[in-house]
Amino acid sequence: MQEPSAPTPRTTADGPTHAQWQALVVQALQAVLPPEGLLWTGEQTTPYECDGLTAYRQRPLAVALPATPAQVQAVLQTCHRLGVPVVARGAGTGLSGGALPHERGVTLSLARFNQIVKIDPLARTARVQCGVRNLAISEAAAAHGLYYAPDPSSQIACTIGGNVAENSGGVHCLKYGLTLHNVLAVKGFTVEGEPVEFGGEALDAPGYDLLAVVTGSEGMLAVTTEVTVRLLPKPQLARCIMASFADVRAAGEAVAAVIAAGIIPAGLEMMDKPMTAAVEDFVHAGYDLNAAAILLCESDGTPEEVAEEIARMSEVLTQAGATQIAVSQTEAERLKFWSGRKNAFPASGRISPDYMCMDSTIPRKRLADILLAIAEMEKKYDLRCCNVFHAGDGNLHPLILFDANDPDQLHRCELFGADILETSVAMGGTITGEHGVGVEKLSSMCVQFTAAENAQMMALKHAFDPGELLNPGKLIPTLARCAEYGKQVFKGGRLPFPELERF
Repeated sequence: MQEPSAPTPRTTADGPTHAQWQALVVQALQAVLPPEGLLWTGEQTTPYECDGLTAYRQRPLAVALPATPAQVQAVLQTCHRLGVPVVARGAGTGLSGGALPHERGVTLSLARFNQIVKIDPLARTARVQCGVRNLAISEAAAAHGLYYAPDPSSQIACTIGGNVAENSGGVHCLKYGLTLHNVLAVKGFTVEGEPVEFGGEALDAPGYDLLAVVTGSEGMLAVTTEVTVRLLPKPQLARCIMASFADVRAAGEAVAAVIAAGIIPAGLEMMDKPMTAAVEDFVHAGYDLNAAAILLCESDGTPEEVAEEIARMSEVLTQAGATQIAVSQTEAERLKFWSGRKNAFPASGRISPDYMCMDSTIPRKRLADILLAIAEMEKKYDLRCCNVFHAGDGNLHPLILFDANDPDQLHRCELFGADILETSVAMGGTITGEHGVGVEKLSSMCVQFTAAENAQMMALKHAFDPGELLNPGKLIPTLARCAEYGKQVFKGGRLPFPELERF
């Protein structure tokens, strides 16, 4: 690998050029990382230019790949000394641009932190490094009859560190909670490289509940290297109902009826007709293609508990207007029912060059209203949209289909997505459920929160990161952005990112 040239003195009033800055940073990092732990050429850094939100791309100045906590600490100390922005990155499966690199910053890849440190079957905990895949935790715990409950659709690839950053959920989060409810402790480093631990394995931790603050903070407050999670006994039995509805309003009201009946299913998901058609063609799960919407309602527990709950849910769904009900009779059939929901994203990728997966949350009683509103938006922006919901907790995942090679389609897609988010807020909801804000929803933060509220969030960040070096330009919008967004000014066919221009 070619050595970068030595940095030259500043030659302009604005400081070093990009090449000079890169040479300085690379040279400093080479002193604390082995040769295989640092990438900086264009060919090497291209794979890191975006996360799952591929509409926005930016090559990082360099990519650090530490293999030990000491190396993470050294990278952070070096970058802090030089004033270099740092963007932590896991598997890159995020969908809001949270791992979008900074042009003059270092991407800190934690992919090598992929070891399960300890499974404690008696305490029902697992201590794992941040780069361990979500599904790998359950695979390792299976020998003890245990598993890790939060199960994002990307669980085969997404990492526990990323789950902590975004407070991820999954199809079973209605009953078992989000990442926040299943994580006991988080270890890592501050922006200065100081070791820090949030939470603990005890029932309560001394001091402020900073674990809840860090979970969902999108890499803005600290860099996570190790996570301790709660494990649960694997249910003896699980069965799934697939219910069809002739219209989306009946399906939405059925969701509310199930919860109102005092039933908390293990999973309660909803898909509209376009999404059902896309996934059925992909996985052949046996979905009713004539239904305007289908619900997947799962029960788990002892055989007796499951039998009783399935009967109760079937009765509620029938009374709510279900036109067809099928109940899984075997584990293979249950997994088949879920296969379509779990493959909604790749199925959408087969019917469109690109898609943008939105993420907002609304009150359950407004599910039908938001679906009907999205149908009108399809006409307004002349783009198709497939919808899949964590219906039980009102978390929406509309997938807007477009062609990123067409700047006008990308622009309309951005406007479509912002419209969904702001409509969700107007209906009493929020702009995110589990995908985070990243760069994608910065402008919508101006709609949900006041300037004073955004300033308070920035004050919390400054308590951890006064120099705004950790993942700068994400999550919290600037006053300039909110003012510009309020005037509905869009530049270059996409929303501007002034937050990223500070450095």
